[in-house]
Amino acid sequence: MSMRSVFWPVRASAFALVLTCAGCDTAPSVESAQVFPSTWLYPASAQPVTGQSGMVVTTDEYASQVGVDVLRAGGTAIDAAIAVQFALAVVNPEAGNIGGGGFMVLRTATGETASIDYREKAPFAATRDMFLDADGNLTDRSVVGHLAAGVPGTVSGMWEAHQRFGTLTWADLVEPAIRLADGFEVKERFLRSLDPSMVEALSAFPASAAQFLPRGGQPPLVGDTLRQPDLAATLRRVRDAGPDGFYSGETADLIVAEMERGGGIMTHEDLAAYEAAWREPIAFTYRGHRVISMPPSSSGGATMAEIANILEGYDVGSLPWHGTEMLHLYAESWKRAYADRNHYLADPDFIDMPLERMTSVEYARERAATISTTVATPSAEIGPGMAEGPDEGENTTHFSIVDAAGNAVAVTTTINSWYGSKVTVAGAGFVLNNEMDDFAAKPGTPNQFGLVQGENNAVGPGKRMLSAMTPTIVLDPQGELLMVTGTPGGSTIITTVFQTISNVLDYGMDVVAAVNAPRVHHQHLPDQIYFERAGLDPATIEALQALGHTVVERGEVSGDVQAILVRGGLLTAWSDPRRGGAAIGY
Repeated sequence: MSMRSVFWPVRASAFALVLTCAGCDTAPSVESAQVFPSTWLYPASAQPVTGQSGMVVTTDEYASQVGVDVLRAGGTAIDAAIAVQFALAVVNPEAGNIGGGGFMVLRTATGETASIDYREKAPFAATRDMFLDADGNLTDRSVVGHLAAGVPGTVSGMWEAHQRFGTLTWADLVEPAIRLADGFEVKERFLRSLDPSMVEALSAFPASAAQFLPRGGQPPLVGDTLRQPDLAATLRRVRDAGPDGFYSGETADLIVAEMERGGGIMTHEDLAAYEAAWREPIAFTYRGHRVISMPPSSSGGATMAEIANILEGYDVGSLPWHGTEMLHLYAESWKRAYADRNHYLADPDFIDMPLERMTSVEYARERAATISTTVATPSAEIGPGMAEGPDEGENTTHFSIVDAAGNAVAVTTTINSWYGSKVTVAGAGFVLNNEMDDFAAKPGTPNQFGLVQGENNAVGPGKRMLSAMTPTIVLDPQGELLMVTGTPGGSTIITTVFQTISNVLDYGMDVVAAVNAPRVHHQHLPDQIYFERAGLDPATIEALQALGHTVVERGEVSGDVQAILVRGGLLTAWSDPRRGGAAIGY
């Protein structure tokens, strides 16, 4: 029995915590502008984008406009999501894709919920140790080059969404992306991904250099027209033949030829066998609000449910926002949830997982009982919490859409790293993912995002790799739509999505403050709290260190949240300024 001071239910403690009112429908209010550090780059004072009839929030203005155009033409949020996904494959090629995969969570105006898993799959020729050298050490083959690519799922996923929920024609939803591929004016946001290191990486693959470095091996300039004729031709085949225009015929031939040139293992059989999967969403309650999120092969919903259930026992909103007490509780809950995530979660078609227990209030109480109020628990002392039974890339992208009827869609999609494997399929015009690195290529060894994962997520033929992507929809205590949110950010995705939700439900922030607020992160291993540059004041850092936490300032931002929040019947939205996108409402 541990001698640590524990609390569940909450007792008198150094933090003076009390039980929260789980049924309350109003959140405490906080003047967020006064609690953000004075050096923080992103203010809480901006006015949100508003709309009465519809809202689209993506990481790129072109894609957002495509979505709004679909809504104005009478399409639903699901129709708009399909069109936005294809548009992002053109204007956001480092993350938006047809060469990767993703997740969609949706809720219809009648209250039906559903989720589509169009995560990539390992080719059938994949083997458990394919990324190890002769001495058993990890190589970079899971990150760069042809072996890094899983079988893409995006086209199949969008087709499934259209078959079940689409109202406009498939061709009408793919056509806007074709027009963009025929040529669009390059803006500053597009060029941010093409820094010198990325130019060097893409230059190693001739088709990638030809596609994205048209000025003699250098990126286009702002104001240039970027034309992608090979991608436009591929999209026309998808428009005309649906998934057969991608997984068979000319496009499939081009993919397989690219594999053969580069020593890859993806075959016609792999492509023909790919199918997106409908899953039952993960749903849990936090502060009386229903949260609907993605199940495995996403780790997001289950991990966030465990976090929320642990923190439900504490009146977080009574604590100073980003104060030592709040951040300590966040970090301790995240350590425990990520330890379980990394050990138990994997592709549900291959692994039996204790999801019901992991997402239960009873289990959260057991995990919370090991949290001390006065000292950080070393991650080395935190293992998976259940008896045996049983990342997403930084350049993932998320978009959120709500239509006039109240249909809501959250989509997170990725090719993993910036420009995925760096391999563009010659003649087809799209970049292949490097999602094979999201397997535990060597269980117990960190992947490129530092996640140390277990045997359940080892490489296997036909298997989906575990992801952290967490597209999420939140309902108010009356069951009405409140929030649609999600983000890229690799292993930080889950904590970023949770913080954005907590900022609203625990601290009463509006959508601008909730998105702009500085973020922190802990993922069990390595045992440290990350914070965004200038995101914590020195006194708070010192106080966390005094509790035994290692606190590390990261050099990059955490995430790129695209969020919609319903306030008084009005759609309010904000696109994260960390990378620059656009919310468009009407």
